[in-house]
Amino acid sequence: MSAITTLVQIADRFGHTSAMMTREETLDAVAENDGAWVFNGNGQMVQPADLAEADWSTVGTVRIVPGLVGGL
Repeated sequence: MSAITTLVQIADRFGHTSAMMTREETLDAVAENDGAWVFNGNGQMVQPADLAEADWSTVGTVRIVPGLVGGL
C-alpha cells in the first residue's frame, strides 16, 4: 500500500515550489519554514498541530507561505 500524498505549495522570496508529499514530509516542510503561515485546501489558515492530526486523505492542497508583518 502506498503512502497518501497531497500537493504542497511552498512560497518564498524567489517564487514557489510545488511537490507531492506525505504527511511526514509536509510536517517537516512546515517545521523548516518556522514562522510561516499554513493554509489547507479551503484557504483556511491552520496550525501545524491541527495539520498533524488531520485525516490525511481529506487534507487537499497545503500552502506554506511567509507570515505577513504589518506596521507603521
